[in-house]
Amino acid sequence: MQHFKTLSDYTCFNGFAPPENPLIHLVECAKVDTCNMSHEEFTGDFYMIMFKKMKSGVIVYGRTKYDHDSGSMSFIKPRQIMKMDNVELEENGFIIFIHEDYLNGHSLHSEIKKYGYFDYEANEALHLSAREEAIMWDLFSKMVTEYNNNEDEYSRDIMLTHLDSILKYSQRFYKRQFINRAQLSGTTVSKFNEALSSYYENGLLKTKGLPSVKAMADLLNTSPRYLSDLLRQETGKTAIELIHIFLISEAKNMLQASENTISETAYHLGFENPPYFSRLFKKEVGLTPVEFRKQFLN
Repeated sequence: MQHFKTLSDYTCFNGFAPPENPLIHLVECAKVDTCNMSHEEFTGDFYMIMFKKMKSGVIVYGRTKYDHDSGSMSFIKPRQIMKMDNVELEENGFIIFIHEDYLNGHSLHSEIKKYGYFDYEANEALHLSAREEAIMWDLFSKMVTEYNNNEDEYSRDIMLTHLDSILKYSQRFYKRQFINRAQLSGTTVSKFNEALSSYYENGLLKTKGLPSVKAMADLLNTSPRYLSDLLRQETGKTAIELIHIFLISEAKNMLQASENTISETAYHLGFENPPYFSRLFKKEVGLTPVEFRKQFLN
């Protein structure tokens, strides 16, 4: 698999002119172009933010592929596997390339890592309304204007201010998408709890241990980060917090309904370390498992 350390290497490999700035590159893709950057899987030391309305073709990043035809944005982080194959756009699109070194010494160097959508899968792209599209195009145009100006001591800060706005608007629009998705397809937390119940009833706690966020995400055909963000939007709690709530609920039932020891209860629920089970139980319930059981024996 090809890995590109610089934007210049990447553009040269694809037969394009090198970027004006070696650490940031702005590309507007006309609908008459295929906007293909590589037919093979690749990784790079740079972020990619893409807006496109696809007419045909396939984009792959992470482990899933995307072939949706509505206007959407995708976010790729450094060293994430990426592939674009025979992409043809319905309307103009754009791609923003930002080498991670461009962010050095700026608050965005750490803040960009907090945006969970860089860990989403391809089929979890951000779908924009016409009004939202206009906002993104306006910010991209401002970046292009600054990019084409003579560079001075203000250029980088201005560019990163516009980039910061794109990231913040994307976060806002994803929250809107989470709400719309719940209204259209039912609450994710219900499906999540059903998946947890199935995991428990099929005996997987004993054979596979504690359910991980990744395991639940796989069952729901989503990425772990997208699942957690969606659940937090619906419930105020992350996926791992909801897993703990489910396990403690089952534990409370078992402590009341059986004579199993605390260790046996822990092992039955997939905990390899009974003391960890007891600590988690105390954190969630306010009582140790022994104290909880005693209150029903007295």
